[in-house]
Amino acid sequence: MQISNEMRAMILRRRPGYSLEAPFYQSKEVFDLDMKAIFGRHWIYVGVEPDIPEPGDYFTVPMARASVVVVRDDDMSIRAFQNVCRHRGARLCDGHKGSVGNIVCPYHQWTYDLTGNLIHTEHMGESFDRSQFRLNMVHVGVVGGLIFICLADEPPTDFEDLRREMEPYIAPHCVADCKVAFEEDLIENGNWKLTMENNRECYHCKHNHPELTISLYEFGFGYQPSPENASEVQAFKDLTAQEHSRWESCGLPSVEREYLDTRITAYRTERLPLDKAGESQTMSSKVACQRLLGDLTQRNLGGLSFWTQPNSWHHFMSDHIVTFSVLPIDPEHTLLRTKWLVHKDAVEGRDYDPKELSAVWHATNKQDGGLVERTHLGAQCPGYKPGPYSPFTEELVEKFMSWYFQRLRAETGLSSATVTSLASG
Repeated sequence: MQISNEMRAMILRRRPGYSLEAPFYQSKEVFDLDMKAIFGRHWIYVGVEPDIPEPGDYFTVPMARASVVVVRDDDMSIRAFQNVCRHRGARLCDGHKGSVGNIVCPYHQWTYDLTGNLIHTEHMGESFDRSQFRLNMVHVGVVGGLIFICLADEPPTDFEDLRREMEPYIAPHCVADCKVAFEEDLIENGNWKLTMENNRECYHCKHNHPELTISLYEFGFGYQPSPENASEVQAFKDLTAQEHSRWESCGLPSVEREYLDTRITAYRTERLPLDKAGESQTMSSKVACQRLLGDLTQRNLGGLSFWTQPNSWHHFMSDHIVTFSVLPIDPEHTLLRTKWLVHKDAVEGRDYDPKELSAVWHATNKQDGGLVERTHLGAQCPGYKPGPYSPFTEELVEKFMSWYFQRLRAETGLSSATVTSLASG
């Protein structure tokens, strides 16, 4: 991909362990490169199977200028298409979710079945070959009920490694047998990378997330050892080892797997104990839904965290699941899409209250949105210069950035050898 000399120089001089130069958070050229090199080439998390439980159910995925429609076909397979009519390019499906018998363009009523075949047109003549104008397909991958799409012609093949390794972790929570009990879209006033940086550390949690830290142990997400916290840290390590042994004996994989900057389809997972009552990420740290997921019978199963590059994180508890998808809108705005899932047979008002279910992450998302906006505003100031990441609490931020720059260099043909030789020179 052709890029400006200024962009090339910024990519080459990136300083590991530091935040990025301001244009990486503001520049239209950088944003366009992100959309091509990152969101146009990699597996992007977009939703869950319970979003589309029946044939004809669909949801749409906005990403900058692109729009994708994900639909359940008549054979119960999941398909995804560019949300664009093959006639003159009109947008096909509106809104976030809906249900259709066929996909009908509102403009001239070109009609497609749920596999993308063009099945009806008017006024196109006897010789018109509809088979040449099926919807443009988008690759779909499902991991334990989580739906990913890839816009590339040839998606990264290591997605199968992710699926094979992660499905045993996710399977006991039975995502496909859940329903979406609550969902929320939040527009953050900042660049998408700031949203991801903020998520990849808990340095800020203690002073910004009073609701989240009721149940969340900060030690599970990085800390600096000191004489003052030594006993507390050791107690957390002992508890984690004890609970990992208990959970593994119950058939719940728990140990950490971390490939955030060593794979193209990169991820991290670990099941960690929760504080206080230790049951769920709620204001009481007790379960928010009385009907547990799948065949689970114990409430205190900790929280399974699952992060993927470049755009998602997820928390699986015994009673509910929270999933997050980050979708860039433009250089200065990002859509954070959050879903809360419970067992499909759970009854609202009896088994769960949506307000109680969503309280912790509803508050945390708003707080994080404010932090992202604050950081974005600061990066626009003339006095901004990249600052150092904490090696203790922001290691995973650096891994996100390491992965990100590997992908930029692969897209632009700037090799690590070039970077090293220029740095040494």
